Amino acid sequence: MATIKIRKGDTVKVIAGEDKGKQGRVLEVHRDKNRVLVEGVRMIKRHTRPNPQRQIKGGIAEKEASIHVSNVMVLSNGKVSRIGYKTEGSGDGARKVRVAKKTGETLAGKK
Repeated sequence: MATIKIRKGDTVKVIAGEDKGKQGRVLEVHRDKNRVLVEGVRMIKRHTRPNPQRQIKGGIAEKEASIHVSNVMVLSNGKVSRIGYKTEGSGDGARKVRVAKKTGETLAGKK
């Protein structure tokens, strides 16, 4: 199984599927299933029954469903890009950072 280079908080663009072209922030990453939850993408409807004990109103609720990680790419400066890694610093202070391959920009982690 390949590693998922996309992290929570990244801005991604959908490159395939029903929501192609949409972009949003990653809310959750499910590494075991190779799926990500993107804000405003793949909206589904759930019918909920009212439960007064838990202050839940009944009706039809809309929420995001997960999308396969292969169908999204990271956005950096408005361009979609693959992700690479680069070592920053040297010696004990060296750290591995994520870099957008197209723009060369360093990507931040969780926001």
